[in-house]
Amino acid sequence: MKLTTDPLLIAAALVLGFATVIGFTDNFVRVIAVEAGLWQFHLLRTVMAVSLVLISLPFLPLRLRPKRLRGVVARSAVHGVSMLIYFGALAFLPVAVVAAGLFTAPIFVLLITRFVYGHPIGIVRVLAVGVGFAGVALVLGPEAVQGASLAALMPVLAGVFYALGNVATREWCEGESAEVLTLGFFLALGTFGLIGVVGLTLFPVPVPAGPEGFMLRGWVWPSASFYGWTFVQAAGSLLGIGMVVRAYQIAEASRVSVFEYLALPLAAFWGWVLWDESLSIHAVIGMGMIAIAGAMIAIRGRQPEPSPTA
Repeated sequence: MKLTTDPLLIAAALVLGFATVIGFTDNFVRVIAVEAGLWQFHLLRTVMAVSLVLISLPFLPLRLRPKRLRGVVARSAVHGVSMLIYFGALAFLPVAVVAAGLFTAPIFVLLITRFVYGHPIGIVRVLAVGVGFAGVALVLGPEAVQGASLAALMPVLAGVFYALGNVATREWCEGESAEVLTLGFFLALGTFGLIGVVGLTLFPVPVPAGPEGFMLRGWVWPSASFYGWTFVQAAGSLLGIGMVVRAYQIAEASRVSVFEYLALPLAAFWGWVLWDESLSIHAVIGMGMIAIAGAMIAIRGRQPEPSPTA
């Protein structure tokens, strides 16, 4: 059987691989959260990920010198905050719900570029924003909409910071290599993890047992299971990010971004397979609306916006 050479199909396969790997590994954050803390997890995951990068240096032509150090640091910090919130939410919310919140990022990118940078947006993308936020309301449920559940709103907050990081990638980090941005991302999370571990170890606070204490736990001496799943997370993140970066390199970005929404059903699939989780019909419809909104934004972004008329 002859393999395809169509860049778009190859990119779709790479994004499918990314979504499959990330959907699987992120489902085990709840296992990590039972005995260790968010900060220790990020610190050790960064150590493992950076070690894997250094080991691969003799075999891969990686360019690790940034062109604009200040821009890379700022972008890494913003994306790092996003992932701190994202992984914190994974301790007590289904991966599919947290991923849906994160995938509101294109909506916030649109709003940021409009109101901060003054880029025009047309009626189609304005409509997409409305569809996307309606989808978020369905996924997160009435508690989040009424402001009664901060935990339920965390995924959307992660999406806001992820959007800021995406804008920073374009505005502050033009010409940087994918490996520089990936390494900066991990180093930022590792730095946050170190600060959190030291702070909570020197100044401990009451920590609930199990996943509820994930964000409040300082340094502990966990079992081998923690180290094993943290390594799986580090390796899976590097592999997944590598696949999605390669997809963006070989095909048009606006089309590839639509494929990323495969992460939503795959996260729900792994939650069902591993934990027997099921989503409400409202959440499923909401996830579909978020995906449609993202697709509208991406596809419309390839086309020139109509000039405003009097």
